[in-house]
Amino acid sequence: MSWLRFFRRKRKDAELQAELDAFLSEEIADNVARGMSPEEARRRARVKLGNSQQVRESLWVQNSPMPLTHLFRDLKYAFRTLRRTPGFSVIAVVVMALCMGAAISLFTIVRSVLLRPLPFRDPARLVVVYEHRRANGAAADSRTQVAPADFYDWRSKTHGFEDMAIIRYAGYNLTGERSELPESVRAAAGSWNLFQLLGVKPAFGRAFSEPEDRPGSTAVMLSWSVFQRRFAGDPAIVGRQIHLDGRPFTVVGVLPSWFAYPDAGIQLWRPYQADATPEFLQHHDFHQSQVIARLRPDVSLASALEEVGAVQYQLHLQYPHDPVAEDVTPRSLNEDLAGNVKKPLNLMMSAVGCMLLIGCLNVSNLLVARGAARQKEVAIRSALGARRATLIREQLAESVLICAAGCVGGVALSVVATRSLAHAWKDLPTAQGIYIDGTVIAFASVLMITATLIAGLLPALSTTGKAMMNALQASARTGASSVSRTVLRKTLLTAEIGITVVLLVSAGLLLKSFLRLRAADVGSITQNMLTLNYSLPEKKYDTPEKRNAFNEALLERVRNIPGIRAAGLGNTLPGAGYWGDFIFTVKEHPPVNASENLPEALSRWADPGYFSALGIPLLSGRFFTDDERGARSYKVIVNNQLVRKYFPGEDPIGRHLHVPAHPHDGAPGIVDYEIVGVVGDTLYQVGKEPKAAMYFPMLEGTGSQMLAVHTTSAPLQFSIPVQRQIAALDPELPVSDVRTMDEVIGASLVNASLSARLVLVFAILSLLLAAVGLYGVLSYLATQRTTELGIRMALGAQRDQLLRLMLGDGMRPALLGLGLGLAVSFVATRLFESMLFGTKPLDPVVLGCVVGTLFAVAVLACLAPAWRASRLDPMQALRTD
Repeated sequence: MSWLRFFRRKRKDAELQAELDAFLSEEIADNVARGMSPEEARRRARVKLGNSQQVRESLWVQNSPMPLTHLFRDLKYAFRTLRRTPGFSVIAVVVMALCMGAAISLFTIVRSVLLRPLPFRDPARLVVVYEHRRANGAAADSRTQVAPADFYDWRSKTHGFEDMAIIRYAGYNLTGERSELPESVRAAAGSWNLFQLLGVKPAFGRAFSEPEDRPGSTAVMLSWSVFQRRFAGDPAIVGRQIHLDGRPFTVVGVLPSWFAYPDAGIQLWRPYQADATPEFLQHHDFHQSQVIARLRPDVSLASALEEVGAVQYQLHLQYPHDPVAEDVTPRSLNEDLAGNVKKPLNLMMSAVGCMLLIGCLNVSNLLVARGAARQKEVAIRSALGARRATLIREQLAESVLICAAGCVGGVALSVVATRSLAHAWKDLPTAQGIYIDGTVIAFASVLMITATLIAGLLPALSTTGKAMMNALQASARTGASSVSRTVLRKTLLTAEIGITVVLLVSAGLLLKSFLRLRAADVGSITQNMLTLNYSLPEKKYDTPEKRNAFNEALLERVRNIPGIRAAGLGNTLPGAGYWGDFIFTVKEHPPVNASENLPEALSRWADPGYFSALGIPLLSGRFFTDDERGARSYKVIVNNQLVRKYFPGEDPIGRHLHVPAHPHDGAPGIVDYEIVGVVGDTLYQVGKEPKAAMYFPMLEGTGSQMLAVHTTSAPLQFSIPVQRQIAALDPELPVSDVRTMDEVIGASLVNASLSARLVLVFAILSLLLAAVGLYGVLSYLATQRTTELGIRMALGAQRDQLLRLMLGDGMRPALLGLGLGLAVSFVATRLFESMLFGTKPLDPVVLGCVVGTLFAVAVLACLAPAWRASRLDPMQALRTD
């Protein structure tokens, strides 16, 4: 039988009725023509026709598959039942909508970031290859970015990968062609074969060619965003020139709108070698690039890496004085893009899963209470012949309607929540590709079915058990079925409270960790600090003297602005990130063993006023002088951490560090830098331990600058005056990242703050659900024990004794759930211990707050029903059946 006939039953029934009516009319007419009276003619016609209703019912049954018939009947009955109790129905649907909405939203993000294949050709064969230091084991800091000289050796000497490409970050000043204002744009440089390796075809124009990947090349490709924003989406821009850093470049192509690798902030692409110096390309100590490789179809990843690893080990032996690692290590491209968001996302997904389970248990508890109120109805229907399977199916239908309505509401909520979360989460990879699609809807459907079974199956089984016939007895209130339902509700409540405790402990630890991060001392002034970046174009400022003259003039102008306490230049700020490191050796120390890793320290650049402006204390020696800004002054300031680690028990002032020469120095190999000062430690990232650091003179002629300004009042009010001084010196020079120091620190903590706040919201919602469940259980117990309480009062029990009795009855599952939750928390918190800062997984303050909060909420939830039970009129209670 075609299932389509089920949906055409009414039409077929109407057609049959019309046919029967036509037959009846014709038969009546024939009988009248034979001389019968109209009444006799109608009677004879009906007798001949037979039972028309039976005919219609027979056809209706033939067109009605039993499963669909039962399903629609059960859903109709469930809908009528739920409509009679709108309060219960609304509460249950809202609970499921909130829980499912959060779960669907988190799944949408997790799928887009961690699970969905990247939009590249055969993405499963794409890997990112890092250099690997064996001495550091599997630690995250054992992976280092790749030096270009290493990459070119890998590509030319190995054959396990189909191809390899290399990229690095860059930045340019994009100047206006007509009336547009200049702006500083983020860019990336990639080898000519990068887009071919990824399988990306430009939307307009072409990709780079091999001859264009050479020093001095003027080819450039635009991202879709800058193509639309800056050039009005005009395809005619291909083949025309734009000006970067005051120099003309030819646009050869425009990337498609979906392309956002390695992140959506990249506005321009240049050939990898175009702006690189020969020293940068040939040395093995400039680890600033990332290598992407495509595996051959017939070669295993282990085999391909073995080839590259052998080449890398030979380079390690060939250049013992350079920071060349011994080995290589891979990461899938998807995993590499996910980076530091994988663990927080998994934590969020676990938290929202717990909240969903709590919501299901809460609805299950409500359904158990509802089943208690309907126990006589169910028993009567069973006594009249209804099968248990039918009764279970009808009660599951209620759960289906509740969860289906909650799922629809959850999908609607997740649309808004997903957009907000993707916008709030900093550096979320593939953020532009996060949307709800068919896979998410399928997940929501599976979630609805799972929630239906969790929330509805236990109550249905409990209500339709063997003891349901006791409900027909006069003493049903104290019968076995009532006791079993009470035990079930307490068990569900205990599980609900236990999961809530795990969420509360997790939220408390993350919140305390975030507060510790926010209050962490980065080692410098953070109040009343204004920062901004600018980059001097090489064409206009083509000598160190010109760059030094501009920087000196700017500093003098800024320092003369009323309200400015100090100003200094550097290449980065405390708490703003890693920003690279250098290896070194100490000239006065014995040579480092060849089997040991060379010492390394963060590389920083600073002018003489940098430390004073940021309030970084001088511990010994001196700061840089104005004379030490030449390209070969070779002075260095180190931090206290470097002294403690590499100069224990000795004075470092006057000692010399062997450090790789910078490309602009013009000095070959490694040169000596004399230590002239020791300054206090600063954090390169909030939440990380301070590392050894070296500061080189900023005014050596480098072009990219970070200006730090210490003000007497709110720093943002000085942003315009400072930018006016820059414009007075060079009207075409753009500035970027105008922020306060507090904003710089806050930007690094956005994800930690978001994680803590989301888990806290989930925990609070779960606590509210648990409180509602506890209130409902105790109210149910008070109703079930009304006669018992009346007897106790008649026998002399005092109201305060009844109050304690009922409070104890309600607090027992709460305390049991608290103990269970604390035990599980001891294990669960170990899973995200690495995300905590200054906080132990078993922090006594957090555990004490959780215990106190849950205990207080449990007492408040139990107090109202316990108080009502203690105020019963004993005579009325004894009359209650």
